[in-house]
Amino acid sequence: MLNDLLGMNDIDFMYNQSRAHSADLMFLKLKAWFYGITFSVATLLLGNIGGVFGINIMGWIIDKIFGIFGH
Repeated sequence: MLNDLLGMNDIDFMYNQSRAHSADLMFLKLKAWFYGITFSVATLLLGNIGGVFGINIMGWIIDKIFGIFGH
């Protein structure tokens, strides 16, 4: 029946579905790499800009941790 509707047999159809699935996974992986690299660079740039203006987030966090255990 699938041969009549789509012009291919069941084996060809399943092979094409598995190829499309692996291509989808590749695009998801590429998208994850793109967003990961973009957000990493943006975070590093914001950290450097914050350092220029005297914003020291890591210093605040370390001071709070030492303040909790120091008293």
